[in-house]
Amino acid sequence: MTNTPLIKPPLKTAEPAARPAPASVAAGFVRRLASKSYLVLVLIAIVVIGYYISADFLTFRNIENVIAAASIAAVLAVGQFFVVLTGGIDLSVGSTLAMSTVISALTLQAGISTGLSVTITLLCCAAAGLVNGLLIVWLRIPAFIATLATMSAIKGFSYIIQSTSLIQIMDDAFIDTFARASTLGVRNPVLIFIIVAVVAAIVAKFTTFGRSLYAIGGNAEAARLSGLPVGRNLLITYTMSGLLAGLAGLIAAAQLRQGSSLIGTGYELTAIAAVVVGGASLIGGKGDPISAVVGVFVLATITNIMNLVGISSEPQLVITGAVIIIAVFLSTAGGVRRISDFFSTFLRHRSRAAH
Repeated sequence: MTNTPLIKPPLKTAEPAARPAPASVAAGFVRRLASKSYLVLVLIAIVVIGYYISADFLTFRNIENVIAAASIAAVLAVGQFFVVLTGGIDLSVGSTLAMSTVISALTLQAGISTGLSVTITLLCCAAAGLVNGLLIVWLRIPAFIATLATMSAIKGFSYIIQSTSLIQIMDDAFIDTFARASTLGVRNPVLIFIIVAVVAAIVAKFTTFGRSLYAIGGNAEAARLSGLPVGRNLLITYTMSGLLAGLAGLIAAAQLRQGSSLIGTGYELTAIAAVVVGGASLIGGKGDPISAVVGVFVLATITNIMNLVGISSEPQLVITGAVIIIAVFLSTAGGVRRISDFFSTFLRHRSRAAH
């Protein structure tokens, strides 16, 4: 019996993975763009309505005022976005903003230089955000309860250190830096929120930290079991929210030229509303910071139009609430798909009835 040698088949080298065709990449980009285009279309529609309602709406001065005023809420919304992305919420950002105005006003009044005053203010606000993170991560207090408690505590602290009704800010360097001056033809408050939004978009999309926040918001327990440092990332997120609230407070203090514990009232709701209008889910794991900023401008533009028309504050609250409900329905509740399905079904029934 002859032993025939076993002939091994030649090893097949692994073929490199085929790159997606440029057409498919372009199609994917268009689909992602279309999924967010409704928000831009809503903003354009609001601008068109404002143009026809008021002749002053599209004037350079009015547009500049709208953008400068929205810069405060835009910076706040970016910080709030990262918190909401993890499935949390930060109700203390308005109080932190107010504390920022008080601390900056007090330090400037004491003769401290602008740079050191800004540094002290931002460190105090970041510390307030860190306290929120410690309450949530270490003591395991729900984010809503923890930040509701710190909202009250920070506001009380601001009122105590303020000691007077308000503190005037007379420092020209501070006012120029955060309100009056321009860089490359762009007013500094606008430039600040643009930089914040761009950096936030890069962090969310292209860094390990940003991607981990999406994972935490999608399923925190699965993220923890996969080895992600959930606790550490939550601490960083809430600290960052406090820091950005402090930065927004510096802009507000410079624009109003005063510090007061009452300045930040309602800003936390504006930030949350902008994030949700921008398409983020309060459950977590969805959204992007640029859309949150666009959400700020949707709300700010509506408010500006109502002010130009002369609508009083009470009806403004009703109209703004209705806009938020519609935007959330279209963005996070599958509203566009449900409306499309409704019309498709309606036209199908009409077609059958005609036959």
